[in-house]
Amino acid sequence: MKSLAAFGRRAAAAAALATAVFSTSDAPFNTGETSPAPQRGAWAAVSVEPELRNPVRVTAADVEASNAKAADAYAALVSMWKDEFAGIGAEFAPPQLARYRGGAVRTRCGVIPSNNASYCFTGNAIYFDDVFLAAQVKIAGQVLRTDGDMVGVGIIAHEMGHAVAMQLGFRSRRSYDNEAVADCLAGAFAQRSAADGALQTGDVEEAFFGMEMAGDPTLEPTGDPEMDQRLAARLARNSHGTREQRMANFRNGLEGGSAACMAQFRS
Repeated sequence: MKSLAAFGRRAAAAAALATAVFSTSDAPFNTGETSPAPQRGAWAAVSVEPELRNPVRVTAADVEASNAKAADAYAALVSMWKDEFAGIGAEFAPPQLARYRGGAVRTRCGVIPSNNASYCFTGNAIYFDDVFLAAQVKIAGQVLRTDGDMVGVGIIAHEMGHAVAMQLGFRSRRSYDNEAVADCLAGAFAQRSAADGALQTGDVEEAFFGMEMAGDPTLEPTGDPEMDQRLAARLARNSHGTREQRMANFRNGLEGGSAACMAQFRS
């Protein structure tokens, strides 16, 4: 397994590739908050703004393949968490898996922006921008020289982690606490997948790479102390953890399973 420093260098090299350019054919072309009781959890603290990143080209075939993998992961996740809940005398209510693209989507938990994924507890649904998901897979594949598919699986597993935690009554006022649990539960899914023989060579490395890419951004001083303070407060309200924290939380679940993530799973 690669060291954290090695992942840092690779993810830094990929940081400028996070915006997707989508084509409906195989020939790519360019197209131009934490509440007292949070109702949703997202993949990253901020969505990637198109004007701040260089695009990665994503084709219809890329999106189709990514969506198929997401559907397979969803089925495996539902099976796992039904088993885990049954083991503690509870019943898991599988969330709906909903794709969107081309901009923000309105949900029962509010508006979810493009270039992200989010779980809505009120509607019990996982929403994901499918072009964005395919782009993350393609970025990982290009950097790691693999198929990159575990990055997309990790995103869906993280959102399913929010569903698991919230259905068991875990909702912290502190954003990072919620996200750390979801990352850990995504790692627990990777552990189960490995035990089931479902992981391919490179999948664990891809999963860590995806977590590392989605770490909280480092804020640069604007020269305006008041603005810097507002930006820092906004990031804190939506914090998912630094690159190192996200990888460490995922590793906890990968090595310790669901019991390492939530007390409810400890017998």
